[in-house]
Amino acid sequence: MKEAKIIAIGDNVVDQYLSRGKMYPGGQCVNTCVYSMMNGGKPAYLGKFGDDAVAEYNCMILDKLGIDYSHSRHFHGENGAARVTLKDGDRVFLGSNRGGVAKEHPFAFTSGDIEYIRGFQIIYTNTNSYIYEDLPALAKTGVPIAFDFSTVWDDELLEQVCPHLQIALLSCAHLSEAEREVQMRKVASYGVKLVVGTMGEAGSYALYDGAILYAAAQRAQTVLDTMGAGDSYFATLLTTLLQDGGALFEGDPEQMKARIMAAMERGAEFAAKVCGMEGAFGYGTDLAKNII
Repeated sequence: MKEAKIIAIGDNVVDQYLSRGKMYPGGQCVNTCVYSMMNGGKPAYLGKFGDDAVAEYNCMILDKLGIDYSHSRHFHGENGAARVTLKDGDRVFLGSNRGGVAKEHPFAFTSGDIEYIRGFQIIYTNTNSYIYEDLPALAKTGVPIAFDFSTVWDDELLEQVCPHLQIALLSCAHLSEAEREVQMRKVASYGVKLVVGTMGEAGSYALYDGAILYAAAQRAQTVLDTMGAGDSYFATLLTTLLQDGGALFEGDPEQMKARIMAAMERGAEFAAKVCGMEGAFGYGTDLAKNII
């Protein structure tokens, strides 16, 4: 099994559960690192931290887990934080500070950052990471970019982002089957080689080499919290594709489709397990006075 080296560039937050009086480390990029590690990957995180108790807590957890964040930025001000509650096990977002310091400061990647990033096999990022203007520079590293659009995209955003991507994920549970396929094929038309569309309990689809593949969702034995279910699926899919030993998107297309199917199924299985964790991946602490 090959070593899976994903660098997640972008958001970190704490999720402040008003219903529990606890806060949990999270953010899609941090979640991706943790879930990849849980599946045997060797990820790293590059993001923006504030200098408040929230930032201190997230850094402490990353240190505890052994996830490298040495190239991250640290600024004076609020770290990213979101307010959350639970309704029948589903997380419901109540608001956020929109990333805190992350929205105020550019990444301003250095030559040292770029050289560091070139040591990874995939760059992961998303719509919450204030990174659109940096994608051309990241694409020039030669490292494939995987981008999670979540439910937030339009034609203008796709035109800006997709030419720099090799892998894209769309959360499509709000779309009909026909609408989902139209959107996935639209993303692929920009040259994105693998487009994944998730449909929640209805499973997930992948578009590769013109063909659409389907994997059923797995039933969770215990549902404590759906936070991170989508991130865990995508992180596991990416990690599995890197671990299985083949070069991405090279060689026989039918073999690649089989690899994608196996990665989708493993992602669905792991996402079901994550629903049994509090927060995105646990590590909750007393919310105390750290409320936004």
